[in-house]
Amino acid sequence: MTNGTILSVKDLKTYFQTEDGVVKAVDGISFELKKGETLGIVGESGSGKSVTNLSVMRLIPEPPGKIVGGDVIFDGTDVLALSIDDVRKIRGKRIAMIFQDPMTSLNPFLKISTQLMEVTQLHLGHNKKQAYEHAIKMLKTVGIPEAHERIDNYPHEFSGGMRQRVMIAMALSCDPELLIADEPTTALDVTIQAQILELIKDLKSRMGTSVILITHDLGVVAGMTDKIIVMYAGKVFEQAPTRDLFNTPANPYTRGLLKSVPDPAHEEGTELYQIPGLPPDVAHLPPGCPFAERCYRAEDLCRTTYPPFVQINENHHSLIRRQRLRGHINEKTDPRDSGSLVRCDRMQISRIVEGRVVRELRFFFLLEGWQIDSQLRSASRCDRSVKEISRASLLHGEYGRCGTNTDQIAGRISGTGSLSRQVSRRHRRRNGDDVDR
Repeated sequence: MTNGTILSVKDLKTYFQTEDGVVKAVDGISFELKKGETLGIVGESGSGKSVTNLSVMRLIPEPPGKIVGGDVIFDGTDVLALSIDDVRKIRGKRIAMIFQDPMTSLNPFLKISTQLMEVTQLHLGHNKKQAYEHAIKMLKTVGIPEAHERIDNYPHEFSGGMRQRVMIAMALSCDPELLIADEPTTALDVTIQAQILELIKDLKSRMGTSVILITHDLGVVAGMTDKIIVMYAGKVFEQAPTRDLFNTPANPYTRGLLKSVPDPAHEEGTELYQIPGLPPDVAHLPPGCPFAERCYRAEDLCRTTYPPFVQINENHHSLIRRQRLRGHINEKTDPRDSGSLVRCDRMQISRIVEGRVVRELRFFFLLEGWQIDSQLRSASRCDRSVKEISRASLLHGEYGRCGTNTDQIAGRISGTGSLSRQVSRRHRRRNGDDVDR
């Protein structure tokens, strides 16, 4: 492909047939991605972000879905014209995807080692030993502690954040040329989020990998991407270099998304902005702009005629009527005039109760079966003092990495968690049958 372009998507359309009618999940979007570039795709849930990238991977279930038009050109090859066998040679090796939900993406009946080894055995020709060693290396790369011991665990033995890291390890196993990351830091604590994002950055710089990053976090795309696509109701509403989009957003929807980002500099009680209303039903879209009912600048023409996709500068395009473009970009609107406000106040979000003191909270889990002696040392344990929660201290935050028992602590304090003992058969025999259950 020319100009170092690794991926070119032209007028892509992916529709789903439902009982309510045809859902135009992706309706005529186009973009290009150069080698070594990172593209961010943002938008509310249901805007078509994930379907776009599932279409690139040829993973749309048929029926009910179908790619009804467009071109997906990867490194000079039309992916949509390939046979499924040829697609499988690319998918997982040259194009990899980090899926959004690790809970459903991992096979619960297979060990983590089996699922990681399968990738390199299929695409890199590794034998069993090579694949096993490579799998351990990848788990270490994404920050799984004691990877050589954890690799033979099943998915249910990992926390949600650790399962997400396993999915990332799987996607990175073959050093892909194009990495599609669909909410890659979902369910991860902030320290691991930073680690994973740095890992993706390293892969990009070391291997020249191109990245498509799907996220709701505008802070992530600001620091990770070269350019951004804003999607709404299956359409591209705005497309621009990252700096241009943040400095001079043109589309009212883009401006609304940016206003919705909380400002840490705001004082307590500051009113938070949110875009009014809900996204439209994509099975029954209005004839005009689908954002018109939520837009503070909407006119009668917006509700009857779809706006053009105009060029603002060489690389910046937006859905907006040209005659309103200059004034719109330069305007300094007050959020009070253009959306709903949610008041952030401690007394409203906290129910203050009499002070509860938690001291010397301890709990532990014994692993079932013969493995108890070898694994008890690494079993989940907690032994800590927690500060008093009282009227003088309205909120106490308990922070920790994935797997450090913050959920269990909250459950013990609130009384909503159940504490049960699992005792090995050997331990029961040693102490008789009088076991507290």
